[in-house]
Amino acid sequence: MAETNSFHPASSRGGRWLVVAAAVLWSTSGLFAKSPWFDEWPIGWRGVQFAFWRALFAGLVVLPIVRRPRWSWRLAPMSFTFLLMNVFYLGAMTRTTAANAIWLQSTAPFWVFLVGTLVLREPVHRLDLLRLVLGVLGVGLILLYELPGEAWEGALWGLASGIAYAGVVLSLRQLRSFDSAFLIAVNHLVTAAVLFPVVAWLGVWPSGIQWPALIGFGVVQMGIPYVLFTRGLQTVPSHEAAGLGLLEPLLVPVWVWVAWHRHPHYEAPHWWTLVGGAFILAGLAVRYWGTSRPK
Repeated sequence: MAETNSFHPASSRGGRWLVVAAAVLWSTSGLFAKSPWFDEWPIGWRGVQFAFWRALFAGLVVLPIVRRPRWSWRLAPMSFTFLLMNVFYLGAMTRTTAANAIWLQSTAPFWVFLVGTLVLREPVHRLDLLRLVLGVLGVGLILLYELPGEAWEGALWGLASGIAYAGVVLSLRQLRSFDSAFLIAVNHLVTAAVLFPVVAWLGVWPSGIQWPALIGFGVVQMGIPYVLFTRGLQTVPSHEAAGLGLLEPLLVPVWVWVAWHRHPHYEAPHWWTLVGGAFILAGLAVRYWGTSRPK
């Protein structure tokens, strides 16, 4: 259904700033995940530990704004794919560059398009094919150079996070009548509950500066942005909000460079990551700023 033009200009301007603020805060994920404060945590399980603590604190922040809780079996696939998305994305963040992780996760709209076209039989616009080609070129270039190297595992985790993210989007399509804050809280708290036994089994607990860093990871990077984004959507059309959200994948590697480029473990994005990411982001720009009708 096409967007209406009922948004007041003044309120829309404020809503845009809320969406931009949310995208900027979301983009700090690499700043926390690449922090040297967690170098002592086992690399193989660090993504799971990050996913647990971030989901726990984010869920606690969002929970107070839930107004209309409503239960359905359809929450199960949404929560499951959200859990996978978090584990895969943060696992990729700890195994490859922040740019690889976020740009490969940003392939989610391409997977949604494929499912919508091949399974749901949704109509295809010529711009849909263009953005699909751009996405395939970007992913193909990154994987071509990453898979033979040492970071091949991180690249696959990043790609898997994009597929899982698409599952979240497809699930949310079926839950449009639900309170958005409720869905956000369920996703995060279910993720924390499922991952807690793994974290307890590992027996590696935060200490010192790790505590405020993890609280910031959940509250500043995840919880508050969801609140801002939800409020921004009240006055900003969803397709415009999604377009403004492209700031996130653009800024993720920037924050990592600003914070940690002097650290000996910092790994700068390779040229193929930059070029491949440019293709992916161009495809997303076509997706949200093209001439096709917003839905």
